[in-house]
Amino acid sequence: MHRAALVKVIMVVSALLALASPSAYAEIRIMASPGGAVGPFLDLFEKVRDSGERVVIDGPCFSACTLVLSMVPNERICVTRRAVLGFHAARSIDGRGRTYAEPEASELVLQAYPAPVRGWISRRGGLSSRMLLLRGRELASIYPRCR
Repeated sequence: MHRAALVKVIMVVSALLALASPSAYAEIRIMASPGGAVGPFLDLFEKVRDSGERVVIDGPCFSACTLVLSMVPNERICVTRRAVLGFHAARSIDGRGRTYAEPEASELVLQAYPAPVRGWISRRGGLSSRMLLLRGRELASIYPRCR
């Protein structure tokens, strides 16, 4: 995700969090996220977790976006029919733009996912450079449909 787009997402979510009073019920809706650098997503999802709001996954949530599953309690996450989660191995990019695998980081991320997600990933060969897509009935068997 481009930094400007991520900043915009963070600003929108931050504004929603600031407007929500403790007695108000609101939700955070993920409609499309290609992922990006892990750090900003961890910061964002920490705020979402602390807000107590429900997370509605309502479209593609790829790469670093899937860290929401590790940060927000399962009972506060639901999915729509449009939800798609995309998982791949962690990687870094050096100053010259070369991509490197990060096996230790991949293992840490995998272990942070809830057990049903870890199992689904493992049954498909584990995290690799190939994107694994979790959607439809398989996704609905792990997370409830939003009401």
